[in-house]
Amino acid sequence: MMISGKTKVYGILANPVEHSLSPAMHNFWSKQTNKDMVYVPLKVEPGQVKEAVKGAWAMNLGGMNVTVPYKQQVMEHLSQIDEDALAIGAVNTLVPAETGYKGYNTDAKGLLRAIKEKNIEIQGKRWVLLGAGGAAKAAGYILMKEGAKQLFILNRSVEKGEALAKELKQIFGKGEVKAMALSQWRELPEDRYSCIQSTSVGMFPDKDHSPIEDSEFFKRIDKAIDIIYTPAETKFMRLVKEAGGAAYNGLDMLIYQGVIAYELWHPDIKLTMEQVKGAKALLTSMLEGKL
Repeated sequence: MMISGKTKVYGILANPVEHSLSPAMHNFWSKQTNKDMVYVPLKVEPGQVKEAVKGAWAMNLGGMNVTVPYKQQVMEHLSQIDEDALAIGAVNTLVPAETGYKGYNTDAKGLLRAIKEKNIEIQGKRWVLLGAGGAAKAAGYILMKEGAKQLFILNRSVEKGEALAKELKQIFGKGEVKAMALSQWRELPEDRYSCIQSTSVGMFPDKDHSPIEDSEFFKRIDKAIDIIYTPAETKFMRLVKEAGGAAYNGLDMLIYQGVIAYELWHPDIKLTMEQVKGAKALLTSMLEGKL
């Protein structure tokens, strides 16, 4: 599709941004849906987020994604914030509103779609969440919102885990949330759990590590999602599988958060499963170094 004077510009606001797969994904969908748009990387230096958002609005950008390290910082420069994004405390998608951009969090909804696609039940089930950072908060929020029976937050810093547990209790006022140190995993009630690994441990090039490496822990994990997608199989995932569980990486979460963002920008579009699978095939090829 030729770029013309009518072409709408979208992009991803981040630093670093060179590694992002979002331009390939959204430009693929723009061709699939015949949208006159182009999606570009937007590297923003520290301290320039306000200027970046104002500049994007002034230049009539059609929308933006936001990722590390600006998901929290960007919130103070928006005209509106969606209820879920406000509760999570992070925004990753900007959509034009009346007087500025409205912020959404499609990470949590993307994770939920990935969980549902794998037929992993949330309601009434016990879950383990590894980590207590921004990604963990989005994961914990969606698990509690969908009715998890119990959520055990295991984190290197118990204080940080307790802060997240307290926040989730204040938001929902129901369900049991407990924070523990990673080393305290043996104190988990005897059961089989679903688990989300939300830390960066195991991400390339640190691919030979897992937040927990004791094989006895993994005998308690029935199904697991690692939000990391490089490498395609992390050590955490491998240990889950070796203990007899099922494990999935974070590529589906990345793609589904993108689907939700794309459909927010284009309310007239509902991406088909074929288009979603096409994007996954493209990104998988890129990750494998085939393109």
